[in-house]
Formats: sequence, structure tokens, C-alpha cells
Amino acid sequence: MLVSVVIPCYYSEKMIGTVVDQTRAELVKAGYEYEFILVNDGSTDGTFAAIEQLCAADDHVVGINCAKNSGQHNAIMAGLRKTEGDLILLMDDDMQTHPSQCVKLLDAMEDGSDIVFACWDEHKEAWWRELGSKFTIWSMRVLTDRPKEIYSSNFAVFRRHIRDEVVRYQGPYVYIQGLLFRATANIKNVKVEHYERAQGTSGYSLKSLIRLWSTVLNFSMAPLRVAAVVGAALGVIGLVSALIVFIMRLADPGMQAGWPSLMATMLTCSGLIILFLGIIGEYLGRMFMTINNAPQYVLKETIDNR
Repeated sequence: MLVSVVIPCYYSEKMIGTVVDQTRAELVKAGYEYEFILVNDGSTDGTFAAIEQLCAADDHVVGINCAKNSGQHNAIMAGLRKTEGDLILLMDDDMQTHPSQCVKLLDAMEDGSDIVFACWDEHKEAWWRELGSKFTIWSMRVLTDRPKEIYSSNFAVFRRHIRDEVVRYQGPYVYIQGLLFRATANIKNVKVEHYERAQGTSGYSLKSLIRLWSTVLNFSMAPLRVAAVVGAALGVIGLVSALIVFIMRLADPGMQAGWPSLMATMLTCSGLIILFLGIIGEYLGRMFMTINNAPQYVLKETIDNR
């Protein structure tokens, strides 16, 4: 069985060779055929030069060089479109999704699952990153109706027909887990060990994490529905309040109008209106970018000796 290993690479010139060598050794030992799809996501160091050396040493390694940084999930999409395997394995380039754990995911597919996500008891990352990850998982579950018992990660394996469905997506805002969850419900988790990052720091800044989280707008109508419900609730509260004030004024004609409370109410309602207009504007902006065929990624060169 052929396993396609897709690895997005970002400033990993000193690590990617080790990742490939160790993963290849694990796959060969387990009896799997393999191919590696290595995508340089706009790194300006020697990452693509390292990928070129790996391609020259092994015809089963494919190198893709993006013209600019498009984001991890867009880079994964570029790699998926070059895969030929029966199973597709997603990994990171930092040794946290460790090669020694990949066969656990592949073996778990033997029960007929379409997708297997890795999960772990302890994250080897900063507390604020872990807290952000937990919030993202919770919010995505609420907004996209993903199964409560499933933990999703970038360390995963799935079948060819799932890959074929995922690569049909042409929008510029890519969220791989969202695409996987809408392709099938036959999903499970396998517990693996999460390792320390071998070198350097994560390429994700707070800004890029927020941008990634916002891709939920591509897969859920929930924010618009929340806006409608909150707007209706505020309208009801306003009508009831107005009725109460009217009755109190009839009972006490000398009652003074509350200017501070009026201003507070106006500011609150105005803020909510602007917030929900912003949500609607985000949806319209994404529709505009999609209609205008904004690219998911731009390829500079590809090395494929298969």
C-alpha cells in the first residue's frame, strides 16, 4: 500500500532531512510503500535547497516551492494535489508530530475508518498556545457541529477518496480539518506521544492563529444566526423596556429621564450593530475574494522525478 506523506515546510532547512529519513525508515520497516510531498511555504532560508537535495537522493520525494507564504493549510492543499497514495499522512516539519508515531495512525486505519486523527495527553508547547488550541477546538465544535468525542490535529491519516473530496475545494481560505469533517463521519482518534519541538519556534503568531480561526466562516452559518438571534433578543428587550418606562411615566408624570442609562443603551446597541455588520462584511469579503479567483497558493517550481 502506497502512503503519501505531505509535510508543509517553513524555515525547516535543518530539520526536514531528519523528519524524512526517520519517517521513511518507519514506513519501510512496517512494510509500506511511500512518497513524500514536501511543500516549502515561502521560506527564504535554505529550506527548498534542503528539499532539492532530498529529491535528488530519492525519486519518491517530490518538492514544491511556493512563491510566497500562503499559510500552512494552503500549503497542505498544494501538497495534496500531488499525492498518488492510497493513504495520505499529514505531518509537521518540527518533530513534534514524531516519525516514531506515524505507524500507529496507519495501523489504526485497518478497521475501515476514513480518517484517523492523532491526540495526546500532554502538549509540548507554550501555555498560551495550548489554551488557544483548546478554545479553537471548542469553538469549532460549537460552530461546525463536529463530533464532541473527536480531537482534530495536523497529524492525521485519511483515505484516497477523502483526499479527492478535499482537493475539490477551490476557495482561497483553506481549513483542512473543516474540509475533512464535512467529507465523512467515519473518524476516530489514536493516542500518540507529543514531542518537544526539535529546533526553533513556531511560525504561528497570535495574528496568524486568529486568522486561521476565522476560517470557520467558510464552514458555518452559525455567526450569522447568532447575530440574528441577538438582534431579535435586543429588539424584544427594547420594546419591553419602552413599555415599562411608558407605564412608569404614566404613574409618575414627574419622573426624570435617565440620560446616562439612555447613552449606555445606545452605545451597547450601536456596538453590537457594528460588530454584526463586521461579521456580515467578512462573509461578503470572502465571497468577493472567492468570486475573483484569489489563489490558494502560487507555485514557483516543482521537482517530481517519480
